[in-house]
Amino acid sequence: MPSLPSPATTLAQAVRSGTLAPDAAAQEALRRMRDASPLHAVLSEVDPSEQLQALKRRLNTDELLPLAGVPVIIKDNLNLRGTRTTCASHMLAEYRSPYTATAVQRLMDAGAVVVGKANMDEFAMGSSTENSAFGPTLNPWGTGRVPGGSSGGSAVAIAARLAPLTVGSDTGGSVRQPAALCGVYGLKPTYGRISRSGLVAYASSLDTVAPFALSAADLALVMGVMAGHDPHDATSLSDSAEFGSALNLRGLRVGLVTEGRRGLTPGVDAALSRMQAALTGAGAEIEEVSLPHLDHAVATYYVVAMAEASSNLSRFDGMHYARRAEGAGGADETMRRTREEFFGAEVQKRIMLGTFILSSGYSDRYYTKALQVRRLIAQEFVDAFGRFDVLLMPTSPFPAFRLGERSGDPLAMYAADVNTVAVNLAGVPALNVPAGFETVDGEQLPVGLQFVARAGDDARLVALAAALEDLGAVQVEVPAGYEEFSL
Repeated sequence: MPSLPSPATTLAQAVRSGTLAPDAAAQEALRRMRDASPLHAVLSEVDPSEQLQALKRRLNTDELLPLAGVPVIIKDNLNLRGTRTTCASHMLAEYRSPYTATAVQRLMDAGAVVVGKANMDEFAMGSSTENSAFGPTLNPWGTGRVPGGSSGGSAVAIAARLAPLTVGSDTGGSVRQPAALCGVYGLKPTYGRISRSGLVAYASSLDTVAPFALSAADLALVMGVMAGHDPHDATSLSDSAEFGSALNLRGLRVGLVTEGRRGLTPGVDAALSRMQAALTGAGAEIEEVSLPHLDHAVATYYVVAMAEASSNLSRFDGMHYARRAEGAGGADETMRRTREEFFGAEVQKRIMLGTFILSSGYSDRYYTKALQVRRLIAQEFVDAFGRFDVLLMPTSPFPAFRLGERSGDPLAMYAADVNTVAVNLAGVPALNVPAGFETVDGEQLPVGLQFVARAGDDARLVALAAALEDLGAVQVEVPAGYEEFSL
């Protein structure tokens, strides 16, 4: 079976060859965004006229532009100069970015055209995109269902084919989990592979800028553009990676993570069995591997993430920038009223818990202990990659759940991240692969599987995706009522 269609690659080739007008795809993306407004995937349009003028000038000089004319929708926690960057929060409702994030600038330098800012959980805190201050995003596979989160808007935008490429951020699964629930690729790179400069921080030691795509070829294309060292980000990696190489599945050592097989719905379990059979049939060697500390990953993640969120969001005090509550008295009242008025409930909760975790007398009991467990989790991954080339587990134990189904139970909501958060704690790369569908209450819902590689081995995951496409083990389909992005 041939590899999947690659809309971004195809569009860029057409623009470079002169067979497609440079502005055609951007205008089509804007039209699709407006037609699909009920999904609430996009918070704001971006006027592309200035970008398109620059693109046309550059095309006239025969400059090589890998993403020439390709429309891109970015998560609304990535800065783009002159546009609103709200983080889906009332706190930043009128904030306009004074500069552009490095990852976004690299896309534009490669010829891409940013056309929209995607909806998200407020300040990237959530697993369903129900926490947006401006309303939830709906899953195109079942509009009474969540798309996952926190990058749900970016996931829906590409699943509904509003644009051929979208970008999100992954702190604990925020790209891979919605990619699974929406039936697209979502790649969480090695920590530091893509610059975080210009990404509004949630948890700085966990955050990664991460792409969504519809094919392995498009993944290779966008990663080749965004990845690389950035002097503006002290955590960015100095080494480089080449994307687009081939991978032979014969002899590939795959570790099937035992802990990742718990609590699976029948459709997810069936998809995992199909993938095992396909890999074995292609000559891969599959063995089970246990990572016992994964049982503590969710608790560890939320302690670390909430502590870092408390620190990062302390700047929103009603005095430095962003919004300020009207009529407040002194500094303490200004801070209290500003945060009460403009932060949503989930953000307030995480700040309060994070502040408690870091408080005197409790820091050693919770935060220091979480850092110790984080090191044990990271070491388990290192040990596993001594035996295996990649690890395999479901991305989410279940397909998309209904709006409101888990919002009243924080622990049930946090459990949606059970198979993803450990990857961020360890800083290793992981890729969601669309692997089939499960029928729930008469609705066909996507399910995804997650491949994890050792730190720095991002290119192996992209090559693996291409090999799986050739094998026919990847299922990327268009939801009913939408159509492929083509001109």
